[in-house]
Amino acid sequence: MKTYETVSLLFGVHAHQPVGNFPEVVDDAHQRCYKPFLHILHRYPEFRFAAHFSGWLLDYLFNKYPQDMALLTEMVQRGQVEMFGGGDTEPVLAVIPNRDRIGQIIRLSDKLEARMGTRAQGAWLTERVWEATVVPALSDSKIKYVTVDDYHFLCSGKRIEELNGYFTTEEDGRKLDLFPISEALRYRMPFSPAHEVVAYLESLTRNDMQASAVYFDDIEKFGIWPETYQWVYEKGWLEDFIRGVLASPKITTQTYRDYHANEKTRGIVYLPTTSYIEMNEWTLPMAAAHTYADLVHTEKASGHYEERKAFLRGGIWKNFFSRYPESNWMHKRMLGLSERLHVLPEEKRTPEMLDQLYIAQANDAYWHGLFGGLYLPHLRRAVYGAIVKLESLLDNVLPRSACICTDADSDGHDEVFLHNAMLQAIVKLDGSASISELDAYQLHHNFGDTLRRQLEHYFRKIESSHATHPHEGGGIVSAHDRVAFKHEITAKNLMADSHAQTLFRDSLLLNAEEIELAYELVEANTEGILFRTDFGGKTIQKRISLNANCLYVSYTFDSALQGSFLTRVALAMPSCNGYAGRYIRDEKILSGFGSELELTDMNGLVLDDRVLGGNLVLNSNHPIQLLGMPYFTVSQSEAGFEKIMQAVMLTLQWPLAQNEMSVMLTINPGNVML
Repeated sequence: MKTYETVSLLFGVHAHQPVGNFPEVVDDAHQRCYKPFLHILHRYPEFRFAAHFSGWLLDYLFNKYPQDMALLTEMVQRGQVEMFGGGDTEPVLAVIPNRDRIGQIIRLSDKLEARMGTRAQGAWLTERVWEATVVPALSDSKIKYVTVDDYHFLCSGKRIEELNGYFTTEEDGRKLDLFPISEALRYRMPFSPAHEVVAYLESLTRNDMQASAVYFDDIEKFGIWPETYQWVYEKGWLEDFIRGVLASPKITTQTYRDYHANEKTRGIVYLPTTSYIEMNEWTLPMAAAHTYADLVHTEKASGHYEERKAFLRGGIWKNFFSRYPESNWMHKRMLGLSERLHVLPEEKRTPEMLDQLYIAQANDAYWHGLFGGLYLPHLRRAVYGAIVKLESLLDNVLPRSACICTDADSDGHDEVFLHNAMLQAIVKLDGSASISELDAYQLHHNFGDTLRRQLEHYFRKIESSHATHPHEGGGIVSAHDRVAFKHEITAKNLMADSHAQTLFRDSLLLNAEEIELAYELVEANTEGILFRTDFGGKTIQKRISLNANCLYVSYTFDSALQGSFLTRVALAMPSCNGYAGRYIRDEKILSGFGSELELTDMNGLVLDDRVLGGNLVLNSNHPIQLLGMPYFTVSQSEAGFEKIMQAVMLTLQWPLAQNEMSVMLTINPGNVML
């Protein structure tokens, strides 16, 4: 009888930076993580491993750091490294159309072949989101295997001791092999001391078959997460780990490609729709997340968690679309444009159109948890920039009607799309008569791209502010267990909004009481959108229209109305509270967007934004009062809890004795020179 004395270590790392991330952030990630990691691994050619770089990051690093990437190429060509594929811009494959799944996967495989001379046989699933519907696209793109968490297998009824090697699944007649990533290894590397990890690997040997230890996780754990640069490089964790593995007679390193070629499948398996454990909690709204977390805590306290965790499942990744309306809106806008692009005759499609569609499918801006970029304006801006640019390109070859009414995001409320060649105003017919999206085609920017404040599960951590503790047995604390504060957070910062933050949301101010108005649609056509509301038998009419690069919002009031009128305008200005955004009046800088601004008897103001590369001019036909405030949300990241400026919130006020009022926003490319 054959005996087995070694364990095959299948070590893989995943490297990704979001499309639209700040260059200085990517450069810092390279200096603290990608570069030292590659340089150390290059010195140990016997240590075989796999690597996945998202396509956008791969291009960036090859263009900016060719010498470091030459080391990776050399390691690939000498057989030390296997490159994994996946979607080029790191989409969640399960939430984009099948045609785009195939296109994204093939694009990255083509890129790997052009740059390194190898095509991918394995693929990284973004955020390890599994749905069986992705199998045909992966198979049709010549992908043979992917990695998912061992948790995925436990949810199908498998036991940990059964998870060795790889398994096979199928969907619609196509097969795909699945490697279960070890949670025990994910939690140990690189947080436990290197010798402990090596000892754990050695303990995995089996008598009945060749044992495998499957690890594939974010490379950013090796230098970018808090404390990890000092731990992994300055204190030598990575080098100690590599040396310990290579010195062990019980551990061999292999690429997935070689292991897959030499071993047989362990059998058929069908996995439920899921992601990693933490993600399944993040997808839940606050109340449900509290219940889930409390249940997990109870099970851990009872000592039964490990045996029951597969049956304590949270939500699925697509829950982010129902939980965050802003995410759902972006997603449905992307899907609509994908459909428009693919029904175009072949001769009218251009590579630039496909580039913009794929950027709009990048996952980061669509979700939020400890990671994810939904709360980060610059990441949403990259997605919207691609959406607006693609829409403009499509309109140039196949024009739309100037006024369209449809329920684009399936929320039960129609939207009116009013557009010309320069601007688009999208108004949701939910009674507010406010603008949810304002696109400037020349600037490729959506001024309505902001995010409402929501109650989040992790607010409990802010309120309790408990400290983190060191890793048992030495080592460092994982970002999943760490509690830190980048900014001071107050109870006021944690209050939820009652509605979306939009442009021109109206109220009456009567006897110091603010009453939000609810409108009915009167008509919508190419001339504009007309709304009406009755208040105490008195009428207010509101019209929204476009002319070239100008948005007009005009009001007519019944002469019997008393009190004041308020309208709030939430504007997504890319500079946020940075130095490049400023209020200008009469050719004089008043303040930055991060400061409070109060003006009386105003009928002209410029919002100039050098990050945007343009400005917005606010005018009114009668003097008004204006209050400008930064609008912040509170979120968590691996660096701690932080306040993020989402928008400039302008409150415009005037007396109702003024029977008619017009407000005009003019959007211009180019900055004001002062």
